[in-house]
Amino acid sequence: MSRSFQLFSFFASCLLVFSACDGGGGSPVDTFDRTLLLQNMADNLIRPAYNDLLNRNKALHNAAVSFVEAPDSARLVSLQEAWKSACSDWQFANAYNFGPAGEEGLQKGLIEEIGTFPASVDKIEAAIASGVWNVSDFNRDARGFPSVEYLIFSSANGTAAIVSKFAAETQRGNFLTALTANLRDRTQAVVDAWNGTYYTEFLQNKGTDAGSSTSHLYNEFVRSFEAAKNFKLGLPLGKRPGQTQSEPQLVEAYYSGHSLEFLRLHLTAIENIWYGKSKTGQDGTGFREYLEKVEGGAALIASTETQLAALHTALAAVPDSPDLSNQITAGSASLENLYTEIQKLTRYLKSDLSSLLGIAITFSSGDGD
Repeated sequence: MSRSFQLFSFFASCLLVFSACDGGGGSPVDTFDRTLLLQNMADNLIRPAYNDLLNRNKALHNAAVSFVEAPDSARLVSLQEAWKSACSDWQFANAYNFGPAGEEGLQKGLIEEIGTFPASVDKIEAAIASGVWNVSDFNRDARGFPSVEYLIFSSANGTAAIVSKFAAETQRGNFLTALTANLRDRTQAVVDAWNGTYYTEFLQNKGTDAGSSTSHLYNEFVRSFEAAKNFKLGLPLGKRPGQTQSEPQLVEAYYSGHSLEFLRLHLTAIENIWYGKSKTGQDGTGFREYLEKVEGGAALIASTETQLAALHTALAAVPDSPDLSNQITAGSASLENLYTEIQKLTRYLKSDLSSLLGIAITFSSGDGD
């Protein structure tokens, strides 16, 4: 098993480890109507995020089929744009890794099944060479968005070299369309479940115990924040336990160069959950409103939003180019500052918010935050 896969078969081994935390049996106060939170999240954030992702993944698969049928530069560029659009929408859906998107049997949560990075080049090329693959096995670093990215972006010689490879290797095209079909089908299953009985179950299960919708929502909110901090930025910067130097090749979206853009979108999605705001800007009930009904909540709101403002300032100081991996290689001071400001936010979203709401943290990020 490669070192990079051991580092983060994305959330499988590093984040999704259930802790022995006690507590979470009920909020310190029960004057807040959690139905308002769950209804807004379901109707204006979660279901729209998955619907958007499904539409993008359908378009991605169609673009892949079109390209494989007749590989040329124009179709490749269209395919690359379809991938970028789908991955952009994925940033707004990857915090809802529970219920239909959670673990079931040998299947891990959706974020692990389609978002594990970096992609394993060796496994991908071995599958293509053999003509044998399985999109439901343990090789999660050989499928999903990162693996599609590798196939359609990874050439120092530009689009012509990628087109030539697909034109010459039938199995390469077959593998690509199998991956994009898997992205579409997995997302379709989540959408179907949210449009079915799970929607009602989610709204009705409004306690704060470990199995409640509020607990699932809160824990995945924090886990998604930790993923952005620890893996999309901390790991390539060399901040994770055991690292002795930066590893810029471990950024998300290494081959396409969209790492920084996706990080910005991911952090926006996290902030939207805090405010209960949809991607289109519709404001509703979020964890902020929950805190307004909790003793000590006003102070935590002020502290959190002060730090969010500091994070915005730090993020704005990071230039759009060069791409994230090259900025890390150059030893960017602005990225170091950004990591520091994200790290400062951890206390407010994780320990303080958990304590005031009486919701137990049921996962371990492994970094002691």
